[in-house]
Amino acid sequence: MNMETTNSREQLFESLYQKAFPAACRFIRKMGGDLNEARDIFQDSLIILYEKKLNDQNGVISSDINYILGVCRNLWFQRHRENTRLVSLDGVPEPKMAQEEKVSEDLLKYVETAGKKCMELLKAFYYDKLNMKQLASGFGFSGERSATAQKFKCLEKVRNSIKEKSLVKGDFYE
Repeated sequence: MNMETTNSREQLFESLYQKAFPAACRFIRKMGGDLNEARDIFQDSLIILYEKKLNDQNGVISSDINYILGVCRNLWFQRHRENTRLVSLDGVPEPKMAQEEKVSEDLLKYVETAGKKCMELLKAFYYDKLNMKQLASGFGFSGERSATAQKFKCLEKVRNSIKEKSLVKGDFYE
């Protein structure tokens, strides 16, 4: 079928909906999907067919219906593979807050040794998620590079404070 005219495209799509959608819908329902998923996948397969017909001058597709149903199956399996990679965290126990609070308190002591301005700068960057441009304007630096340099200096003060006490990461955890 010629895909150049709007009328011929509409006729092709209507015909495919009537002939192929029920079979695609049955397949997707059988595989655990619902009507909305079947519609989405069928729409995607129609777009793929349309693009294939526009780009394929040799007419390799022998049956539009079979092509659509094959694409629907492939799209369903692809979507199913993506969804099975996701793992539910419902059964995972929550971390103990007491340990997190202790680590935060210990680290906070060392951040405080860097000074009030450094503490505020690091808090703004790491907890408030401000970018360098926002830090520069909020803390009165001349530019983003100055803010980056100052943040690095603050982190170095904290690292040096920890090194002076000869602490290692394990000292923060029980």
